[in-house]
Amino acid sequence: MKTSLSIAEARRIALAAQGFAGPPRTAKIGWAAMARTIAQLNLLQIDSVNVLVRSHYLPLFSRLGAYDRELLDARAFGGKRRALFECWAHEASLLPLELHPLMRWRMARARDGRGTYGSMDGFAAGERAYVDGVLDFVTRHGPTAVSDLPDRGKSAGGWWGWSKGKMALECLFDRGQVTTATRQGFERIYDIPERVIPAETLALATPDEADSIRRLMDLGALALGIGTETDIRDYFRLPVAEAKRALAELVEDGLLLPVAVESWKQPAYLHRDARIPRKAGAQALVSPFDPLVWERSRTERLFDFHYRIEIYTPAHKRKFGYYVLPFLAGDRLAARVCLKADRQAGVLRVNATHLEAGADAGETAARLAEDLRSMALWLGLAELAVGSKGNLARDLRAAAKMNGR
Repeated sequence: MKTSLSIAEARRIALAAQGFAGPPRTAKIGWAAMARTIAQLNLLQIDSVNVLVRSHYLPLFSRLGAYDRELLDARAFGGKRRALFECWAHEASLLPLELHPLMRWRMARARDGRGTYGSMDGFAAGERAYVDGVLDFVTRHGPTAVSDLPDRGKSAGGWWGWSKGKMALECLFDRGQVTTATRQGFERIYDIPERVIPAETLALATPDEADSIRRLMDLGALALGIGTETDIRDYFRLPVAEAKRALAELVEDGLLLPVAVESWKQPAYLHRDARIPRKAGAQALVSPFDPLVWERSRTERLFDFHYRIEIYTPAHKRKFGYYVLPFLAGDRLAARVCLKADRQAGVLRVNATHLEAGADAGETAARLAEDLRSMALWLGLAELAVGSKGNLARDLRAAAKMNGR
């Protein structure tokens, strides 16, 4: 096994590990293919921004093509057909039910006052009776929205102005005492786990904390293929000391192999089961919250692609746009595209398009136009409108016209 890798090799390993080295996209995509992809990634990160489409829908589209989003909804929130559950992982995420036992340590920490967010722990400690009352309400009444609570209270401060009731429900969610039964729009509807998570899943043995963190480090490393300690730990947002201990054990057992990667300053670790393909890549628009790019320093190390989301940047200070997706062309991130789904007009709007240095404008524009057409159809949008901003806009408009004929 190699002890040093070039950037090109590391990039191919990462792309293959993330599902960007498979067969071409197919017209028919069933749950089996979707489940395999989710299992390969371990999770789908959830985010509230809906300027294009909710972020958890995009990773499957990037890898598989135009699948049925209602099928994903059914498996995430569909009662007896449920195959996924929500919890805090890499931020709020959907995970396969098989991983439920591995996330219970985090719920147990929250119940002990050592949860994901200190502000929740402080609220739960100061409002213990209220939080217990909210849990009793959910237990007695079943699926509960914040608006169903008889005493929602005013803003609890911070946390985007959440009400007291929302804060209590989120504390209970963090503890694993309630979970997401379904969603209405994007609003969580909460219920107790016994009425949501299949009994056979809840009956699975709970590993101890050290074993859970070790297994999550293993899964994160396999999903990345190759990464630094920080990259691997970040996949499931694991605590530093415990993650470092787990990494040392995985190295000792031969599951992770220390390697040097060209130009990386930190030591890297190659998963024993990672492939080093001669070719990897795809043609894909990638969500800002896709695990391929969510750790921005790793994205820069692998692809020489400096990426920041500018949603919270004032409009006049944005460099590339409000909601910008990297575009993967082959094995490189060749462009970035600011997109908006104008649902009322039935138009996918390309507000700005920027080509990366060294990428071929004509080839990139042709491939991007094809992917944008596919995305528009998937989102039920009849038209594609390319704006004039960005150094690739002219080429993309021409390619879109050709593609649309």
